[in-house]
Amino acid sequence: MIIGIDLGGMSAKGAILQDGKLLGKTRVKTSADKSAEDTAVELAHLAMQVAENAGVDFSKVNAIGIGSPGVIDSKQGTVVNWTNFNWKDVPLASIIRERTGKQVFVTNDANAAALGEAKYGAGKNYEDSILITLGTGVGGGIILGGKLFEGYKSAGGEIGHMVTRQNGKLCSCGRRGCFEVYASARALIGLTRDAMQAELTSKMWDYAKTLDDVDGRTVFEALRAGDETAEKVLKEYVANLGEGILNLAAVLRPQAFILGGGISAEKETLLKPLREYVYPRLYVSETYAPLDIRCAELGNDAGLYGAAQYAYDCL
Repeated sequence: MIIGIDLGGMSAKGAILQDGKLLGKTRVKTSADKSAEDTAVELAHLAMQVAENAGVDFSKVNAIGIGSPGVIDSKQGTVVNWTNFNWKDVPLASIIRERTGKQVFVTNDANAAALGEAKYGAGKNYEDSILITLGTGVGGGIILGGKLFEGYKSAGGEIGHMVTRQNGKLCSCGRRGCFEVYASARALIGLTRDAMQAELTSKMWDYAKTLDDVDGRTVFEALRAGDETAEKVLKEYVANLGEGILNLAAVLRPQAFILGGGISAEKETLLKPLREYVYPRLYVSETYAPLDIRCAELGNDAGLYGAAQYAYDCL
């Protein structure tokens, strides 16, 4: 049996993965105010609590897998850099191994989510898939031949920071024109606000009384009400998202792109125009090499599934 842990800035979740099901799901709070070692010790206690809650003898647990934010050296099990918690070169696997006596494996949290969707969610029928998470930024992970692709020293797969528009808007990474600046949920909110300010009669004002009320749903709600301005906003956003997908398809050509994050809840309202944009522009046609574009299925549990699966694959 394998325990998966999904580490986040506000909390960490844990569960045992057995026969494709999560058992003993448990959550603890996390905080940047705690030291890295204290947090690692809490994760060790979390793993033990998961086993207890699942009614499993901890001695029967074979390994622990962890999906962590930040730059991860998965070979060493080290968090090289996690800006939000100010972690640098934290030997996370080593600390937890000393406390639990179990083998511990660590990967990036977005990679874990991609692996979870690939094995147990929307990508389970494909050998090659790419998860794109649309949130404050754009994250994701790459699965090739059923295996997680991490790149040299686990430094690859940062799809949000490929440039899709030279000399474009400034990204938080310091470069300009990154994919996430144009395709994130934050980018969609920015497009929505700009359009609302330019068109004061837009129905989008019915769903967001002030610009501060705008969220990722605003444009879709107005679109369903027949608002032409909302239609234009979505068209521009879909083109921005589609260009990134086209770039990734040209290089890696997976069998499926899986969209995660809050926007993915819109399902076909987003997927239909996105497919219509992408398919005619593919370098190798979709009829020759079928390409599915679909939404993630596991929600907030994707990282738990993937962290446990990552440990299983490393054993």
